[in-house]
Amino acid sequence: MKLMSTIPALPVRDIEAAVTFYRARLGFDIGYHDSTFAITRRDQVEIHLWAANDESWMSRPTVASRPVQSGAESFLAGTASCRLEVQGIDELYAEYKEKEVLYNSETAVEEQPWGTREFPALDLERNLLTFYERL
Repeated sequence: MKLMSTIPALPVRDIEAAVTFYRARLGFDIGYHDSTFAITRRDQVEIHLWAANDESWMSRPTVASRPVQSGAESFLAGTASCRLEVQGIDELYAEYKEKEVLYNSETAVEEQPWGTREFPALDLERNLLTFYERL
């Protein structure tokens, strides 16, 4: 037995808007999508998106004691993160800087003590995507 790969699944409020963002701004192809789920791919990386759009929590009287009931509450959108290994970190950084998806205006490719060069970006919901290249 051996583990083969992992695929992050990120919560988003609006699948259609997220699919458009991943295609246009992050350069991903869309393998499948419906109103609650999408599969995005770029090269060897695959990211799944799932609809966190249940807003019934806003009117529930028990929100404080039990905020998550369906597991798809809209407040979950934008709370996830993942790390994506790449080759050509500087080229990807330049692409994403131009498309304005970097974490903030001071974001740069930085060398880390654990042996990577990396930079953070955000998707439409502000899920954190950290792109890294091993030294």
